[in-house]
Amino acid sequence: MANLTVDAVDAPVRVQAFEATVRKLGHWTTARIFEVRARRGGALLDLRSPGIPAGDVEVRVDLDRSVLKLLVPDDAIVDQWGLRFTHRGRVKDAHGRGALAGRTIRLTGRVDRGEIRVRRSGVAVLSAIFTREFLADARASRRAGHQPTVADPAASFSTAATTNTNPRR
Repeated sequence: MANLTVDAVDAPVRVQAFEATVRKLGHWTTARIFEVRARRGGALLDLRSPGIPAGDVEVRVDLDRSVLKLLVPDDAIVDQWGLRFTHRGRVKDAHGRGALAGRTIRLTGRVDRGEIRVRRSGVAVLSAIFTREFLADARASRRAGHQPTVADPAASFSTAATTNTNPRR
């Protein structure tokens, strides 16, 4: 039975965005392997959750005229050695050059006329806040009396089990 749990964690999570935008925010998975396929669309993956087990994270991509946004922790190392670019394609990671310690996120696969944007820190929080998913999570959290998980999963992970501190209730 122990093999079943290991296989369940190591099984890849597939995200497809064909002419659409797909957002996976907050505590949405416990996997460490992701397969993203997008054609003329966009995908946003939140990899900041402490619910993702320790170790390297692998993101296998197949992008065609698409944008993949990765929300990562501040100390994450993004390894893009396994990416193949055809025509125009690039990885935008403005603040990740100096990271020496932390979780390694390996990007592998093919990018054809697309981009992978790595968002950290405050920019990652803003990218999560300006979505419909955050608004729905904030409303549900207000009703349940706990912190929203979409804006910053690491901060809300430890406070999710706390009692209601809302003075209006």
